[in-house]
Order: sequence, then C-alpha cells, then structure tokens
Amino acid sequence: MPRSVLLPLLLLSILGSACSPGAPEPTPGKLTIFAAASLTEAFGEIGAAFEESHPGVSVTFNFAGSQQLRAQLEQGAQADVFASASPREMDKLAAQGFADPSKSEIFAQNRIVVVLAKGNAANITSLQGLARPGLRLVLAAEEVPAGEYARQVIDNLDKSVTSNGGTGYAQAVLANVVSSDESARQALSRVQLGEADAALVYASDAVSAPELPVLEIPAESNVIASYPAAPLATSKQRGLAEEFVAYLLTPKAQGILKNWGFAGKPQ
Repeated sequence: MPRSVLLPLLLLSILGSACSPGAPEPTPGKLTIFAAASLTEAFGEIGAAFEESHPGVSVTFNFAGSQQLRAQLEQGAQADVFASASPREMDKLAAQGFADPSKSEIFAQNRIVVVLAKGNAANITSLQGLARPGLRLVLAAEEVPAGEYARQVIDNLDKSVTSNGGTGYAQAVLANVVSSDESARQALSRVQLGEADAALVYASDAVSAPELPVLEIPAESNVIASYPAAPLATSKQRGLAEEFVAYLLTPKAQGILKNWGFAGKPQ
C-alpha cells in the first residue's frame, strides 16, 4: 500500500482509539467524610481548602451526631473518613475493624458553654439561673457525646455549689430539661427557634449562632472534648483519606477550626 495511504489510516486508527467509548477517562477523586454535627461550618471551609490544594478532588460531608454516624457505618454506610466528637465512638469503630487506630489523629478540642435565647427573656444572668424552677433547658441526649459532656459539667457545677454550702443544684437543673436531642446542634436550634430558654452546647455551636447570648463555664467545672479523625477500612480512596486526616493538622485547617471556636490539636 502506498505510504501516502498508510499515514492517514494510521492517524485515523490513533484518533479512533482515543475517542473510543471504551477508553477509560480520568475521574476526579471523591472523598466522603462522616463528621460530627458540631464540625459543620469548620469542615465546610476545610473541605473547600482541601479541594483547592488537591485539584480534581471532590469532598462530600455527612454531618450528624457522632453516635448516629457510627451506627450508620456499622450498618454498611460507605465513607472514607470518620471525624468524631468523642474518642469513644472512634474506639468502638476501631474495635470492630471499621477504622484504623494507628492512623487516628486528635485534631481539635472543644468545650461546653450555655447559650441563651435571643433577648434572654428568662433573665438568666448566672449559672445558678439554670436551676430556677420553670426554666426551659435543652441538652443533647445522654448517649450523644455533647449530652454526656453537658451532664458531666452539671455534675461538676453541683460539686462546686455543694462545696459552698448549697444543695440540690444538679437535680434542679436536670428537672428543667424539656428535650434531649440527637446532637448539640439540634439543641442549639431549639433555642434559636424560641422553644427553649437555654441549652448546653459546644463553644463551636455558639460561634455559629452569634445572635445568642453566652454564659461561660469556669474551666475547673468544664469538660474538654477531644475530636479524633481516622480513615475508614472500607475506604476506596485510602491514600486520599489519609491525606485529609493529615491536612486537619496543618496550620491552614487549624486556623479555620480556631475561627469556629475550637481549640487546636493537643500540644
């Protein structure tokens, strides 16, 4: 066959192979993160920053109470990274082989504060006011990390009151609880909607609702919540999942977390 005919045929063959429907095309990396509800705003920013530093990567989040997310993963939900508001939930996953404890990192800390309804119609001016009869108080449920921490804080405050000659503080405060919710974020929403006078939530939740007055809890009575993150054993993007966990420790991510009311990683 003449050379002048062979060259066009060769070009057509190459083009045909490149455009063939069966030819694989590069697909962007998709990363799914299951994260505690209190991380919503901070992780929204961190996810965008991670995508910017990793062209072609798409980050998707599922935010809920840590215990809800753990249950979803145990029931077969697919994700790449789990970021919990409690080491306990991470430990439970790791014990079942869902998460790699050797790759788990504590990337942030949080604390409990009291948020008050806008305008503070209940006129709560101190932590003693939480024990006033008739107050509508909201907590996260006991099995939720934020709910467990809140009850620890109430118990610690009770000990402080008792040491100063008072009695029955914790009992009076808990008697005012009108709702125990699935996350601190839901408790916050009830106060925002006017369904409650006050709620014990994370400091990061209070930052997300600047219209609400805040009562600080003394450090000696407060509880520090540690947030671990780890790649999941079922991840189809294991390398990328490990990169995301490592990214949470970078100055960029730590700065975002601090802007949203979190304390940084333990020193």
